[in-house]
Amino acid sequence: MQHFELNGNVREVGNKAVIKAFRAQGLVPCNLYGLGMENVLFTVTEKALMGLINTPNSFIVDLKLDNGKSFTAVLHELQFHPVKDNCLHVDFLAVNEEKPIAIDVPIVIEGHSVGVQKGGKFVQNSRKLRVSALMANLPDTLKVDITSLDIDKKIKAGELKYDNITILTDKDSIVCGVKATRNSRG
Repeated sequence: MQHFELNGNVREVGNKAVIKAFRAQGLVPCNLYGLGMENVLFTVTEKALMGLINTPNSFIVDLKLDNGKSFTAVLHELQFHPVKDNCLHVDFLAVNEEKPIAIDVPIVIEGHSVGVQKGGKFVQNSRKLRVSALMANLPDTLKVDITSLDIDKKIKAGELKYDNITILTDKDSIVCGVKATRNSRG
């Protein structure tokens, strides 16, 4: 899995006025927790965060704080402004090499479906799957081969198998399928 380096400045617990002042300076308040450690409060620039949140990819985040401490984490939760759509707050979950990590991984469709060649319409229902694996086994993408997918057939999350990866997405969740069209019913 790809790594994303993010630099932050440690902050103290603050009231609404303090948090509002951070946001006015273009800073986003963040929180890091997990692995039985004490919560770490810090800020990052909104610009630095864009490369992490404005992409379909998932990353392992290498946090470097101004107090010299470094952490490995994954994005856990984002809060956005309801009108301006800018990021208001980010929660990071600390991870390590020994414990499995639950993360969303983008799906990449491969092959040319038999059903599409017969005139059917390909429909992709899911863009990501939630998986659990050790950090070393996390892939950048999950490949789904649709070559044998015929008209009115679907691929569900439970049918997909990957080495050293557990799929956490509901097994009945539809990943993709080929629907019949007027041309294919002929």
